[in-house]
Amino acid sequence: MMFHKKPYAPGSVFLLATAFALAGCVSIGGKPPQQLLTLDPAQKVQAGTPRAAATGPGLIILDPEAPRVIDTIRVAVQTTPTSAAYVTKVQWAETPRHLFQRLLAETVSATSNRMVLDPGQSGDERTQRLTGELISFGLDARTNSAVVTYEAVLTNITGTVVARQRFTATQPVGGKIEANTIGAPLNAAANKVAADVAAWLGIAGG
Repeated sequence: MMFHKKPYAPGSVFLLATAFALAGCVSIGGKPPQQLLTLDPAQKVQAGTPRAAATGPGLIILDPEAPRVIDTIRVAVQTTPTSAAYVTKVQWAETPRHLFQRLLAETVSATSNRMVLDPGQSGDERTQRLTGELISFGLDARTNSAVVTYEAVLTNITGTVVARQRFTATQPVGGKIEANTIGAPLNAAANKVAADVAAWLGIAGG
């Protein structure tokens, strides 16, 4: 496998975000990557779709929390329960938690009855917020798969927790874990979690 190891303390939470390969090359201190990764929503709001008031309360989706091991443009791989590595020749276009927030917002907008507001908007007394944590969002060398686990926390405008649930999805990597094989499974796993969260919001959000 083509990655550099980076051990971290036992008990640290490993996270990663998922991706779809974009051809390109940028210089970010040192040798530029051969590819950039981003997320491509499976469900998208079509151009020209009216955005009238929804039947459910408004929703603000915030960036999830993420541990430092994945809050980076480098693409991490879990190698053992207590160590991680980084895939060579590839980087995220943005940090995974920003990419995943936008994937959630697009998926919820396209598939649910919720009006998704910009994070900078305040909403009204019925508006809810979706926060949470990426518990596992990346590659697992032990199972040769992409793994995404998200702990969703739905709160009202005052911060009181309305509902909480954990979602997870895995996708096998076809071949070795390297720049050209990781984009599609990461993207698929992220989209599965996003779709499950959107369906849950339709029930939990009222």
